[in-house]
Amino acid sequence: MAYTIDRHPCEDSPRLGAMTLHPVPESVPRARRWFRKFIAPYSPSCSIDDCALMISELVTNAIRYGRSDDSWVVRVEWYREGTSLRVDVHNPGFPASVQLRHPEADDAHGRGLLLVDSIADSWRSGPSFFGGTVVSFVVADAWPA
Repeated sequence: MAYTIDRHPCEDSPRLGAMTLHPVPESVPRARRWFRKFIAPYSPSCSIDDCALMISELVTNAIRYGRSDDSWVVRVEWYREGTSLRVDVHNPGFPASVQLRHPEADDAHGRGLLLVDSIADSWRSGPSFFGGTVVSFVVADAWPA
């Protein structure tokens, strides 16, 4: 199996959905497609395209920098917190390795967190409760009060 999706979270949970992806390049467009599909019924008023772009960047980073001696996955979860949308991307990498970079104009990589930093209302990284690293972003006012 290449992936799993949690389509029906508990009604009392702020989590709206989750997906588990293998750490392969094909998972990046899959994450975008699934997020768009499974967030649509919740009718957020924020830009789904912006959120899908940020998810693409974070899943790409998770695949690129996640490390484990065992088989591993990338986990993406999205939550409604009041009027805000929070998205978490988990991987088995080291939390200290997450850095906001300022690449030169001709650098081929290093802009993912810059995009997240410029689009999201906030973002953070730290230890994941699954082990490894979680990088999260928040979009405020994703739903009316």
